[in-house]
Amino acid sequence: MSLKVTSMEKSSGVFIVTPEGSLDTITYPILEEKMDLLMDTSPDMIIVDMKKLDYISSMGVRVIAKAKKSLKKNGGNVVLLKLQPQIKKVFEIIQVLPSEQIFESVKEMDSYLDYMQKKTEE
Repeated sequence: MSLKVTSMEKSSGVFIVTPEGSLDTITYPILEEKMDLLMDTSPDMIIVDMKKLDYISSMGVRVIAKAKKSLKKNGGNVVLLKLQPQIKKVFEIIQVLPSEQIFESVKEMDSYLDYMQKKTEE
């Protein structure tokens, strides 16, 4: 099993991280290193696009939860996008992230983010 992780800046302070392959006890350091590098930039949001992730273990979940906790301290957030059914099931079972932070599509995520921003302006 292997893991490839790419990242790109969607907009200022918003990064999309895309893990591809298997995120397990052997490969989790690859994602952890990428997330730690992003944390050094003090991002507002990290979007983890999981459309190409086939498997996740508790160590993979830990990396995501750690990033979420770190970002939350500074008012940032981690959201999950395009989870495969087996990955979504893992997050449902362990209830690490609230369901409003898991999105089926970019459109759904953008609608939610738009709503949240307008809500804070009121």
